[in-house]
Amino acid sequence: MSKGNIAIGFLIGLSTTIGGVFLFTTFFSDYSFEMSLRDSINNDYFGKLVAIGAVLNFFPFFVFMRKKQIYHARGVLLACLVVAIAIAVVKIRNF
Repeated sequence: MSKGNIAIGFLIGLSTTIGGVFLFTTFFSDYSFEMSLRDSINNDYFGKLVAIGAVLNFFPFFVFMRKKQIYHARGVLLACLVVAIAIAVVKIRNF
């Protein structure tokens, strides 16, 4: 059962990151979501945008910790690590 709980936490972590990117670009950009993403990729600040979106993972992580759902929290943490590694790979590839 713990693998299923980690997978649920992982999916929640990824969806929270995507939602954070969407919210940030919606509120703080003058362009549409798609144009903001294209602009961030073309101007090399996509990693920063995703990192800002990943900040929202604090909320589900601490909610799961408070409810003693450790495996869900581990999944959220794993999603943060995967996002961080993906950002690092993209940065190194574009270097």
